[in-house]
Amino acid sequence: MRKLIGIATAAATVLTLGLAGVSTAQGAQRWHSPSHHKSHPPATYVPPPIQWGQCSDPDLVDFGAQCGSLIVPLDYAHPTGKKISLAVSRVLHHTPDSQYQGVMLVNPGGPGGSGLIYSIIGDAWVPNHGGDSYDWIGFDPRGVGSSQPSLACDGTFFNGPRPPYEPTTRDILNQWVSKSKAYAKACTHADGEELFNHVKTTDTIADMESLRIALGQRRLNFYGFSYGTYLASVYMTLHPDRVRRFVLDSTVDPRGVWYRDNQAQDIAFQTTFKAYLAYLAQYSDYFDVGDTQKEVEDTFLATEADLNSHPIDGTFGGDELLDVFTSAGYYVYGWVDIGTAYSEYLHGAGSDDLVNMYTDANPGTPGSDNGYAMYLGTQCTDTQWPQSQQQLNRDNAFLNKFAYFFTWANAWFNGPCAYWKYPSSRPVQVTGRHVHVPILMIDETLDPATPYSGSLYVRSIFPTASLIEGVGGTTHAGSLSGVACTDDRIVAYLETGAVPTRLSGSRSDLQCPPVPAPVPDAVSSQSATPQGADNLRARVLARLRAGIEDAALHG
Repeated sequence: MRKLIGIATAAATVLTLGLAGVSTAQGAQRWHSPSHHKSHPPATYVPPPIQWGQCSDPDLVDFGAQCGSLIVPLDYAHPTGKKISLAVSRVLHHTPDSQYQGVMLVNPGGPGGSGLIYSIIGDAWVPNHGGDSYDWIGFDPRGVGSSQPSLACDGTFFNGPRPPYEPTTRDILNQWVSKSKAYAKACTHADGEELFNHVKTTDTIADMESLRIALGQRRLNFYGFSYGTYLASVYMTLHPDRVRRFVLDSTVDPRGVWYRDNQAQDIAFQTTFKAYLAYLAQYSDYFDVGDTQKEVEDTFLATEADLNSHPIDGTFGGDELLDVFTSAGYYVYGWVDIGTAYSEYLHGAGSDDLVNMYTDANPGTPGSDNGYAMYLGTQCTDTQWPQSQQQLNRDNAFLNKFAYFFTWANAWFNGPCAYWKYPSSRPVQVTGRHVHVPILMIDETLDPATPYSGSLYVRSIFPTASLIEGVGGTTHAGSLSGVACTDDRIVAYLETGAVPTRLSGSRSDLQCPPVPAPVPDAVSSQSATPQGADNLRARVLARLRAGIEDAALHG
């Protein structure tokens, strides 16, 4: 998936501006209890055992992982019908069997994020051997990555330059509407496209149940980032007796799935984007792109407009520049690299680094849109997306008045949903009233992709949940980044189930420092790599973090 003005009131402000001020095509969201939901029939499917063998990914091999396939129904309403396969990996526990705590599933977010590599989190990322008593399980959700079929529609969709995001003319608007319609249509011609009828969140929840059964577990442990927290919330609602230890990092607000959540992102992102511009100004001696936040912003907007008119090499325009900066809005990890590449371009030292940041993430090759296709497949069908382009235009024009960095970029990212050809469902009404084990939540105050208000809300409806707040931070899904205050409590929870004491009121239960912004002349000292980690772990650490970033950027 994709806060400020006074932290105490920011949550209310975000949703008030994003919802009360915008007349959505959905009107008031209708919520339905699980018993009325038609997408999760009684569990009548028992999967065959997973046949474990050699992994093809060198990093999984280096960490001693095993890989296999989970066979599940295309449609759980017809469990004896057509089957698909999910790619699964595992790293077995390193403690005596007497200390074994079961399997720990990991999802990096999205929807559409590949999770196969995340079985190595216990070894590569959790400090102080805090994950050693679990079998860590990574998996590619249905339709994603190495699962079969793996769905993609048009790998060239993100090729630049694209029309300017803001439709200041009728021609620009028509170009984006045409692109949205074309992508939605392309998905109806994708190989294995019938799977698009069965990629709702509830389908992945059913797959998690199949995985639990195949692994011989009575209860699940789960670590979810971003959209993975929504999987966690829905799973805990539908299967509360199957819940053991669940970690939710950057929690989706289930009240806004998915249109209203995207509106809240637009507003929250305005704050984090400005925070990054202020950072560039703070280190003006290093970046030299402006001495104040306003100077940096004015230069950026002028550069974006110039690139829209004169794209670099005819391929890298203003949209592509904004997309590169978008990752800085989500995460502090790349702040130095992005600022340096941008500064080099502005000062005539070359554009290769800046352009490569975009093309490396969007190669435009067949199948490279897998994450995006699966993001849409879920977001467009979990619930009804507005179908009126006129209504969408009015909503986004209103939001753009005060959230001008991200509103139209986000609107067109989700544009195909208005023209999606596959039927939608109704969201599960998330509740934690039947969950009786401690749940650990983590979020930063100014998280733009899943605004902090969502974490406070989910905490309020899960009476056993405790929330750790990275105070004042802008990083999304940033746990296990080397902040001892947070990471030590995660380890304690994994080892013993202990969570911070729950406080009264709508607030966090433990306040910790946020993931620190890197200092330009000492960036190596800001690394989230555990002290003493070897080169393999350092490389894999970067890959794990990049995977979560990519999942969030496509969600």
